[in-house]
Amino acid sequence: MSSNETSKPIAPGVTIGHVHLKVADLERALAFYRGVLGFELTQRFGSQAAFVSAGGYHHHIGLNTWESAGGAPPPRTATGLYHLAILYPTRAALADALRRVLAAGIELDGASDHGVSEAIYLRDPDGNGVELYRDRPRNQWPRAADGGLGMFTRTLDLDNLLAEASSRSDS
Repeated sequence: MSSNETSKPIAPGVTIGHVHLKVADLERALAFYRGVLGFELTQRFGSQAAFVSAGGYHHHIGLNTWESAGGAPPPRTATGLYHLAILYPTRAALADALRRVLAAGIELDGASDHGVSEAIYLRDPDGNGVELYRDRPRNQWPRAADGGLGMFTRTLDLDNLLAEASSRSDS
């Protein structure tokens, strides 16, 4: 393969379709991904695997215990998944996700405004990093002087975000 062929950009319509996680306890993982985050169960293979999704898709997240039943999370210093990112369609939907997480007593690892997006960081019961986020419309993305992206990391105002969920639920 020539260097011209390898330097061609990936097709612009490519997306990340799903993530498949090794978990120690399937019921515990389902309690988090279904019970807290609200994903729907699309298929289950006994006590060993389950697939969950949003909006009727075949699956966004696969959960299995095939090699990990009863296992411990990898140390944070190990290589592997840093986090999976779940994209919410609106700020109100992200606010509702934050409300659910807090109501379940789940501790946050952080919350950031990146200019292009707003993100909440936490861990699932198996220690996997989870990012819950929403993208701002592209025309609102910050730009550098040269026209490139001007992303940054600032603290996300969680009270302001939660007010979004409250104002939507009152109407």
